[in-house]
Parts: sequence; C-alpha cells; structure tokens
Amino acid sequence: MNTTAFRATYGAIFGAILALAILSLVASLTAPALAQPAANPEVQAASAAQNPTAPVTAPSLPIAPVSDATATASTEVTAKPLKSPAAGLSELSPWSMFLSADILVKAVMIGLAFASLVTWTIFIAKIIELSMVQRRLRAALGKISSARSLADAQFALGAKDNVLSSLLAAAMREARLSAGISSDSGIKERAASSFAEIVRSEARRIRLGMGVLATIGATSPFVGLFGTVWGIMNSFIGISKSQTSNLAVVAPGIAEALLATAFGLAAAIPAVIIYNHFSRVTKAYLELVGRSSGAAARLLSRDLDRTHGIAHSRAAE
Repeated sequence: MNTTAFRATYGAIFGAILALAILSLVASLTAPALAQPAANPEVQAASAAQNPTAPVTAPSLPIAPVSDATATASTEVTAKPLKSPAAGLSELSPWSMFLSADILVKAVMIGLAFASLVTWTIFIAKIIELSMVQRRLRAALGKISSARSLADAQFALGAKDNVLSSLLAAAMREARLSAGISSDSGIKERAASSFAEIVRSEARRIRLGMGVLATIGATSPFVGLFGTVWGIMNSFIGISKSQTSNLAVVAPGIAEALLATAFGLAAAIPAVIIYNHFSRVTKAYLELVGRSSGAAARLLSRDLDRTHGIAHSRAAE
C-alpha cells in the first residue's frame, strides 16, 4: 500500500469521525427543541372560554379582600421565584458553559476539539496501517527464508508491493548495471547505498502523522491555558463592573474559563500516549525493515559469489 492509499485512508476515517461528531452535535442542539413546553394557565383559560363544551373545573372558593400592602407583598413574592438547585446545576453544564463563554474561548475550545478529532483519526489509521505492513513483511520474510538467489526470492514474493520487493528490485538492478565489473566490494557498496535510501524512505512514510501527534501533545495544554487566562481575565473585568464579589456571580465565568484547560488536557493526554505507543510499534517495524535489507544483501552476495565461481570454473576449463 503506497503513501497515496494511506492518505486516502486517513481522509476517509477523518471524514467518518467528523460526520459522527457533527451528527451528535446536531442531535444535542435539537433535543431541547423537541421537548413540549409547559402549559400556560392564560392560554388554558382562553381555550376554555372559546370551547364551552370543555370540562369545567370546580369553582374556586371566594377569596376575602386583602389590603393593598398585602397584595403588593404577595406580588413581589410571586414575581421572584426561588431557583432550585437542579436549575443551577443544569446552567453549569459543559454545554451551557461553552455557549456562554467568550468568543475567543469558544475558538480555543473548538480548535482543541478539532485537534482531538485529528488525534483519534491518526490513531485509527495508524493502527490499521502498522498491523497490515507488519503482517505482510513478516510473511514476505518467511517466504524468502529458503530462497537461494535474488531471482528465487522475487519469484516467491510474486507481484506484491512491499519494502522487501523494493529492496530485491534494487539489488537486481545494481547487479544488472554492474555486469562485467569484477569488484564485488563496489557492487555491494552501491547496493547498500540503495538499500539505505529505501529504508529511509520507508521510515519517513511509516512516521506519517507522528509529527502531528507530537505537536498536539506539546501545545494543547498551553492553548487551553491561554483560553483559561483569557476567560478569567474577562471574569475579573465583569466583577469590577458589577462591584460585587459574590461567589454565585464569579463562579460561572471561572468555570467557563477552566473548561478550556479541560479541553486542552483532553486533547494532549491521548496524543502523548498514542505517540509513545506508535513510537514503540514503529521501532519494531523498522527492525523488520532492517532484517529485510540484510536478507536482500545476503542474496546479492550469494549471486555474486556464484557468478564468480562459474566464471572461475570456465576459466579453469
């Protein structure tokens, strides 16, 4: 599988994850709109007046006249309903804090969420890629373990496209271009140079996406901290304008600011863990690539020795 195929795989996985995230976001936005509103007493009274056939509730008892002071007090009491603890908790949910945050803090959170989406996309794509290439390379090394020449090894592998096939093709090309040269050391040196280029190219290809993980893991906490500092600064500005330091007034703004730090940690911690995991797996795969390079070099050496042996036997005859 070449680099273009792996990039197409990254794009497909990223698109699928992004579509799922957008669908879940739309569902969370439309869910409150689907809830039925509470019945309005005034609307019910108007509906009952227009529909005389509707069932009539029991008549209320006569109310004794009250003084103006009592009516004013009762009006003030009913005009200021008490806020339940459940309502306060729902107002401090992560989604409500995100919606009420400053525009810059929102941009920071959205950027960190996008970085987390990229991290998990690379994780899924690299898991698939590394498992496939390791399995194929181990199988290819097993097939050429009993090969006596480069031609036998290429015949055993067939038309499969992997790094071992590239190494064997480079060895065959160097042997063909160096036909008529009696110096085996020069042929082996040029072949080793070709092998080193192929190994470096495979190492760059297999590390595709690792730099992005390292960048996300290193910068996400600081980006989240920037959003937190900006949000807390706005909270203190609001405190100075309102001339109050009541905790009920200060807490929502500080909670919104700290949510940016939570986003930064949620993006950075998985990126660091995934990067370390893939560093170990990539190192194991590059060891297999080194074994493949050694196998191709040994087959080339056998072919050269065999060719010189045939030439010496013909000269002796």
